[in-house]
Amino acid sequence: MTYRDTLICMPDLISVRLDTTTRRALIKLQQMGLSQSDAIRMAIQDAASALREPKKLAAEMAALEADPTDRAEMLLIAKFMEDLSE
Repeated sequence: MTYRDTLICMPDLISVRLDTTTRRALIKLQQMGLSQSDAIRMAIQDAASALREPKKLAAEMAALEADPTDRAEMLLIAKFMEDLSE
């Protein structure tokens, strides 16, 4: 007698909280025909690719550091995270 099982690999599931800007970007990508999953996968892969290109990443970081709006948001998030830990 032979026993057989079918193994199905389920993809990893994650939960993400989107801010307004990210939600709008995701909607734009969906309007271009990407599914939510495809758009998120593409973003993660692009981010990983950028890590392999240090000069490009350094330029991106410098641009963010020079952006006063982004800087203010980073400080706000840091304070929020600090308040959560209290």
